Amino acid sequence: MHCPFCRAPDTKVIDSRLVGEGEQVRRRRECVVCGERFTTFEGAELVTPRVIKSDGSREPFDDNKLRKSMMHALQKRPVSIEKIDHALTRIQRQLRATGEREVKSILIGELVMTELAKLDKVAYVRFASVYRDFQDVDAFNAEIEKLKQHESNP
Repeated sequence: MHCPFCRAPDTKVIDSRLVGEGEQVRRRRECVVCGERFTTFEGAELVTPRVIKSDGSREPFDDNKLRKSMMHALQKRPVSIEKIDHALTRIQRQLRATGEREVKSILIGELVMTELAKLDKVAYVRFASVYRDFQDVDAFNAEIEKLKQHESNP
């Protein structure tokens, strides 16, 4: 790796350790020319599949869009950012684990609903109402009943 200070082409690793729950490697490096020290982070670059939307169009997976939709459902709910981040990570891992280059948006929606059901029941119903396009109160009641049954029969 090139030194960011003098641009020398050779640096040596002084120390390495895992960070971010083992998702990254932090390396302390030292330039062999100027002696300056700096830190680098190394992580695997995993490809998330492209999304096939309901109209048949395709677009790259957008983790910001996923985060925004979950945050919207969880607005003013007592769920920590840490729990939300873990849920988002689980969704992304499941998408990568499919091994597919493309996934249907319906799969992403179902994964979000599964995670929201674990995090907060109100957020789950909020998301479901938009995702499943509830047209009346009966649709809300049916979803709530389904949620109650799932709670009593895990």
